[in-house]
Amino acid sequence: QVQLVESGGGLAQAGGSLRLSCAASGRALVGSVMGWFRQAPGKEHEFVADMNWSGYATTYADSVEGRFTISRDNVNDTIYLQMDNLKPEDTGVYYCVSDRFYGGPDYFGYSYRGRGTQVTVSS
Repeated sequence: QVQLVESGGGLAQAGGSLRLSCAASGRALVGSVMGWFRQAPGKEHEFVADMNWSGYATTYADSVEGRFTISRDNVNDTIYLQMDNLKPEDTGVYYCVSDRFYGGPDYFGYSYRGRGTQVTVSS
């Protein structure tokens, strides 16, 4: 059974940093595109970033470009999201996703999705 488990969320002040981690079981990340989405209260899931298996191709949402960095450790089946210069509008539940073939802005296009970790940024 493939599982993605996020950690590292919490409370931060505007301008601060947080680092999210996503541990995968069942070799979920082998050969896969992986990424992060977020969901603010009352809103749809929003694409944040994704990365291909090799790590050479990354895509970021305009809203986080230059502030967030996605990375992966294929040996330990873990992906990360380093979030710097946080803003109150970054508040939401952050979800880790993975798929063998799909990579893009559709949250439900990914076969594997974690349960999420809460990020709250105060002004």
